[in-house]
Amino acid sequence: MAETRRLPVPDGLDGLRIDAGLSRLLGLSRTVVATLAEDGRIAVDGRAAGKSDRLVAGAWLEVELPDQDRPPEEILGPVEVVAGLRVLAEDDDVVVVDKPVGVAAHASPGWTGPTVLGGLAALGIRVATSGAAERQGIVHRLDVGTTGVMVVAKSEHAYTALKRAFKERTVEKRYHALAQGHPDPSRGTIDAPIDRHPRHDYRFAVVAGGKPSVTHYETVEAFRAASLLDVALETGRTHQIRVHLAALRHPLVGDLTYGADPVLAKRLGLHRQWLHARSLGFEHPADGRWVEFTSPYPDDLARALDLLAD
Repeated sequence: MAETRRLPVPDGLDGLRIDAGLSRLLGLSRTVVATLAEDGRIAVDGRAAGKSDRLVAGAWLEVELPDQDRPPEEILGPVEVVAGLRVLAEDDDVVVVDKPVGVAAHASPGWTGPTVLGGLAALGIRVATSGAAERQGIVHRLDVGTTGVMVVAKSEHAYTALKRAFKERTVEKRYHALAQGHPDPSRGTIDAPIDRHPRHDYRFAVVAGGKPSVTHYETVEAFRAASLLDVALETGRTHQIRVHLAALRHPLVGDLTYGADPVLAKRLGLHRQWLHARSLGFEHPADGRWVEFTSPYPDDLARALDLLAD
């Protein structure tokens, strides 16, 4: 019996062709996705979509999947080589990776494309068995459309220690974010509660009575149309940086879900928000020594900065 999947377009697939984006999202070949489109089995916001149409973050997808027997292992995500996934450091307790765009931390009901866990499995790297089955070893996450440094626990001791460290906020996470315009003041703190958007389930918003959320930012470099910010988080809410800066009316460049200027995004060649997990520091679970890892800007973000500077 055919299954119909209904879900919003993830931010990391914004701007991709239907065949390329749904291939990632659903774990199908581009040929299969193209055939589904030709048969009228793919709709975006209620209208039939062609294979070469472009996805828009937040648009509502309906896909009638082909009949197939899916092995239970797919619930945990595919074991696959993930292009661009780099291992920055590894020992018996942790593995630190540089996560590329378009890759989720782990499989979920709305995402069966490439994952960090799937990539590590393909590299033969075993992770801790602690945690829910589909996210074993995961102690923190980055959005599909956010790149940068991420740590995964390999030992059970490391999983417990790192989960505690993230909960107690002893981990130092630094992000670089490109915000439209020039925040005033150029250095400050945003203390505003966040929860799901009252009308759009796929978005979050500053909402009275939401979860406490605190973001610190400092301008690193000001360009004519945007500002490069160094951002530190006290809390780790979903989409926190994106929501807080959008609330200041300075959304991240390329973040069309939260009100970014599509003209500027197109000029800079961006198909996702300009947000990068620049560095991550924590006490190593084995001996307590402080370790820190840094990720260079990926090509699309570096190119956007170069274009702004011209």
